[in-house]
Amino acid sequence: MFKRINLCAVVILITTSANADHYTNIGRTATNQEISAWDIDVRADFKGLPVGAGSVEDGEVIWESKCSSCHGTFGESNEVFTPIIGGTTTTDIANGKVAASVGGSQPQKTTIMKVATISTLWDYIHRAMPWTAPKSLSHDEVFAVTAYILNLARIIPDDFVLSNENIGEVQKLMPNRNGMSLKHGLRTVDGQPDVKSTACMQNCKTLNKVTSTYPETARNSHGNIQQQNRTFGAVRGIDTTKPASTSLEQSIAKQKQIESAKSEKVASVDEDMPALAQQNNCLGCHGIKNKVVGPSFNEIAAKYKANKDVAESLVRKVKEGTSGTWGDIAMPPQTTVSDDHAKKLVNWILKGN
Repeated sequence: MFKRINLCAVVILITTSANADHYTNIGRTATNQEISAWDIDVRADFKGLPVGAGSVEDGEVIWESKCSSCHGTFGESNEVFTPIIGGTTTTDIANGKVAASVGGSQPQKTTIMKVATISTLWDYIHRAMPWTAPKSLSHDEVFAVTAYILNLARIIPDDFVLSNENIGEVQKLMPNRNGMSLKHGLRTVDGQPDVKSTACMQNCKTLNKVTSTYPETARNSHGNIQQQNRTFGAVRGIDTTKPASTSLEQSIAKQKQIESAKSEKVASVDEDMPALAQQNNCLGCHGIKNKVVGPSFNEIAAKYKANKDVAESLVRKVKEGTSGTWGDIAMPPQTTVSDDHAKKLVNWILKGN
């Protein structure tokens, strides 16, 4: 790719040079205002961070109006976007390294589990969010939204005001601040960084196989991608512990199998309890086997295993909401879940999976 870019650059330079006598007054020096519009990156040491401040309280208001439709009220997301919050503990905040990322107890890696620096959050929100109106948030609003995310992760308290002056101190509390390694290349081949490649520039052969795949040396460098997807809904990812399928026909057939399975799942939603749970948005906060924002369904089944008469009480909690049973995060009332679905789901959860 870089060879192609360099070749294009050479052609442009040659063409420009050859026609220099025919064109004059082309282009001009960029103004300071134009440069500042592009120069908005924020480094890990917070160089480039503008002056500003935002409270958790203000961040919650902005989040509900501009962010929650995609990312969920508590950052738990939905069936499209991966969760932002979940998988970290107070021990992780103390140690600076997320234990669940290593132990595999959290198959879906959330943003707060992976990101090492607050600057990454601030910078991405600033330049890319909201999705439908990127760069529309003021600096103070970006500080406020960042503060709300950090509060959801129990990094800062409810009454905190995040600013350019105290963000460096808050950085010392990031759960995965020590989880980033700089002792390797992006990809390695025989122990060396993979920084060289060869590109076909002419008379290239057309092969009947998928070529847009990881090289075998990098295929499993992030662990099995398939296991890092959610345990419900359509699986987005492949088993990277197995060799890649090189046949185009095989890839197409595999995709058809996935689409067929998705269609069958939608058709049988009343008999498929995980699909019913997904339909009623239960799986945004609860995993079947793993804790997400709230407890896993298996944890709930284990807690009430000896209580044979708890179903009616749990149905009422689903409909009316509850708090304090499993921690600080409250479960909002699920008013859109029908009585029939609530009973089916509660009975299914109590059976264990």
